[in-house]
Amino acid sequence: MKLNFDTTLDELKEVVDRVVNYTLDMDLTWEWPGGVAFYGVSRAFDVTGETSYLERMAEWVDEYLKVGLPGWTVNTCSMGHILLTLYEHTKDQKYLDIILSKIDYLEHKALRFGDRVLQHTVSLNNDFAEQCWADTLFMAAYFQLRVGVLLEKSNLIDEALHQFVWHIEYLQDEDSALWYHGYNNIKKNHMSGIHWARANAWAAYTMSRVGRVLPEAYLYPPFMHIICSLRDQLAAIKKLQKEDGLWGTVLDYPDAYGEVSATSGIAAAMVMQRNPLHGKYVQKALHGVLDNIADNGRVLNVSGGTAVMKDMKGYLEIDRKWAQGWGQGLTLAFLASVIELVEWHEANPNVQHHFEETDLKVD
Repeated sequence: MKLNFDTTLDELKEVVDRVVNYTLDMDLTWEWPGGVAFYGVSRAFDVTGETSYLERMAEWVDEYLKVGLPGWTVNTCSMGHILLTLYEHTKDQKYLDIILSKIDYLEHKALRFGDRVLQHTVSLNNDFAEQCWADTLFMAAYFQLRVGVLLEKSNLIDEALHQFVWHIEYLQDEDSALWYHGYNNIKKNHMSGIHWARANAWAAYTMSRVGRVLPEAYLYPPFMHIICSLRDQLAAIKKLQKEDGLWGTVLDYPDAYGEVSATSGIAAAMVMQRNPLHGKYVQKALHGVLDNIADNGRVLNVSGGTAVMKDMKGYLEIDRKWAQGWGQGLTLAFLASVIELVEWHEANPNVQHHFEETDLKVD
């Protein structure tokens, strides 16, 4: 996959810097908006090596530790992503201790249903009894996978892959290959049955990262299931892109407004998948996303926090006026993936695209 765009690599990194600085100046808390936002900043650090990003995140976390942490939920476990980055680069035991506390919660205390599927939790109450949401893949399963790889814990890797497989089972529409936002195991339905764009972004982005973070992923049978799910999902999503490069907040409703956080997550997944024929969709998405970044680094047109709504009207009426941590974070994740791709092509000018491990090792 190659991209042709007017913005130079240095200019793209300058955009990233503006988005990072706006993000770090936001009043975020130890919750999922911060978890996604800081994950994006950590990806920006990965591709730029800008140590001030790491230092500012460490200062924020250390200050929060002094005032006290909240109780764990699926959503608060998303903060584990930045703790992983901090631990990897500082080896400070205090970060690992919190990581392991979150893992202990997910393994032994988090609500589950059916075949040990994680119930999505947003508070210490049983808010959504026996419901799984696509959001959980980012907040918990991807986090578990990263911890399992870092600590070489096969049980954590297996558990994370297990969550991916069951979320695919419950949430992916086999007919359209798009994802529903949530599933109610008590009522055995998808509630409003909406193909919400950000739910698809949570699924696509995290599935695209499995092969990137898990060594020899092709040796794990669930991985083949995951990449086939992603392949079919992106094949369906690409057809629904709007002319301005964005995807609508309800993917298969043409009049839905374009939503930038979902677009960023979906386009980043396309970059990670490395299908060269997806380049034109990523190209359009990049233009659309850059057009929605203000001079001060604020990401525009990001829908507010969204539960599994009662109907399509509920999704379409979610406000998109304010900056959101998940909008900042997913946008940074997308821009970081583009920078990685461009730098790789600069280092390997005669190679058409990144080969996936499956291209090289699996018949």
